[in-house]
Amino acid sequence: MLHPVKELTYAILLCDDLEAMKRFYCGLFPVEVLQVVESAIVLGLGSTQFVLRQRTRTYDGLGPRLGVPGVQLCFRVGPEEVEPCYQQLLAQGVAIAEPPTDQPRGHRTVYFFDPEGNLLEVYAEI
Repeated sequence: MLHPVKELTYAILLCDDLEAMKRFYCGLFPVEVLQVVESAIVLGLGSTQFVLRQRTRTYDGLGPRLGVPGVQLCFRVGPEEVEPCYQQLLAQGVAIAEPPTDQPRGHRTVYFFDPEGNLLEVYAEI
C-alpha cells in the first residue's frame, strides 16, 4: 500500500484531437484554462485539475470508441440541476447514453459521451 498518498489532485484524459476536446470541455463546463503547453491543456474545475493530453507516447494506447469508453468522469450538480443539464446537452447535440434516471445508489444521473467516446456523467445525490 502506498501510505504516503493522501488525495487524487488531478486527472489526465488522453486525447487524439486535443483542439476538439478543448472546445467540447471548455464549451460545456465552467472550467478555467490554467496552462497550455505543446501537447496538453490544464483545466481547473473546483479544487481539481483536469488535463487534456495529446496521445504522443508509445504506451498511450488507442483511444476509446463509442460503445467502448476508456474512462468515466462524473460531475456533481444539485438535484434540481440534472434536468436543465440534460436539456443543455440535447441543445448542443451531445451524444446521450442514458437520459436522466434515478439510480438505486441514491443518485439522479444523465450519461453522455465526449467527442472521443469517453463516458461522462452529471449526477446529483437524491
